[in-house]
Amino acid sequence: MISRLLRLIPPGTIAVGAGLGLLGLASYVHLAVAGHSLNGADYNRLSVLWSIVFTLGIGIFMPIEQEVARVVAARHSQGLPPGPVLARGVTVATAMLAVLVLAVTAGRQLLADHLFHGDGTMVTVLVGALAAMAVAYTTRGVLSGLQLFPWYGTQLGIDGGLRIVMVALLGLAGVTSPIWYGVVLVVAPLASVLLTLPPVLRAIGGGAPVAWATLLRGLGLLTASSLLSQVVVNVGVINLQLLAPSDTAAAGALLSALVLVRIPLFVFGSMQASLLPGLATTATTGDQAGFYGLLRRAVGIVTALGLTGAVGAVLLGPWLVGVLFDAPGVLGHGDFAWLAAATLAYLWAMVLGQALLALDRHRAQALAWTVGVAALIIVTLLPAPVILRVELAYTIGSVIVAATMAVLLRGGTRRPPTPPLTDAVTPAVSGGIR
Repeated sequence: MISRLLRLIPPGTIAVGAGLGLLGLASYVHLAVAGHSLNGADYNRLSVLWSIVFTLGIGIFMPIEQEVARVVAARHSQGLPPGPVLARGVTVATAMLAVLVLAVTAGRQLLADHLFHGDGTMVTVLVGALAAMAVAYTTRGVLSGLQLFPWYGTQLGIDGGLRIVMVALLGLAGVTSPIWYGVVLVVAPLASVLLTLPPVLRAIGGGAPVAWATLLRGLGLLTASSLLSQVVVNVGVINLQLLAPSDTAAAGALLSALVLVRIPLFVFGSMQASLLPGLATTATTGDQAGFYGLLRRAVGIVTALGLTGAVGAVLLGPWLVGVLFDAPGVLGHGDFAWLAAATLAYLWAMVLGQALLALDRHRAQALAWTVGVAALIIVTLLPAPVILRVELAYTIGSVIVAATMAVLLRGGTRRPPTPPLTDAVTPAVSGGIR
């Protein structure tokens, strides 16, 4: 029975899943210790920082990981080293980080006043956390492209392990400043990269520079899709802070609830790193039966995950957020039902989005996320209680994204003819954390 179950999941899932599991546990420990150590206003500030870091960090830098992995995998299949690809990837990540830093610096006071209750130091921590994510995702692209999944999982595990140790020390020391809990998001990822550099350095090699078009061909659309997907899943906490700035408990309570209902997303992340190559291989070879078979299995797995998580969240969520995160009792069973439904629809969207990418339909994926974000914005602006608006926006936005992707997938499943290596043919590999 176990061997049959293992054959259902793509290769590399277990190795990545182990590291991702530890990283997921670290998120709960991080927020739990902070929730018990900080007052309501300070936990709100950390919650907003957390949401911005993962919205921008994953949204902008995970596409670089995917594109680096795609090109590295293409070169690796022909015996070429990844060094030139890494050089281009680092350049692109640095340029994007520079744009972010300039934007954050220009709006430093505005961000501090509206999101962090005037605390400019939190804006500095935000910049550091984004820089750490830029470094981490770029190196993970090389590990993923070379199919060094044990090392990939090790980097995730070290990141998670260090977060747990650091926040535990902060809690034991009685630290009550949100700044130090934010600094953990800077130190842990950077340390994990340094400790997993050996396989990257050994494999780098030399060779002629990679053409910019090879790396940038699909990066714009991929970044748009990635950023919009993170807006759907993370912007609720930020919107709650903007719409109800005087409510010092709401944003922190919502983040605590979201962390609970998103447990299935962490599980899916371990499968995501190898799902796309499997789908793309069957699409490239014209194996439609294999493509749809793998797609149906993936949808079935995430549906089971989402429903299982939903039952636990709806029944136990209001009690768990109080026990684990010391969150105020502002969310009830109905709130958790909306959030769990949104997470299930989001899981469907993630799987269907991988299928669109495997078919090289980047525009279709970006269109679906754009339609979903538009729906999210409309619902957020409706006259209704703020918390309900935010929950409904997450739910309706996710459902519309998944439905749009399903319709677009029915519009055609043929993958374009395979271009030469210089045009980057190998499918993107996504192992980022949602």
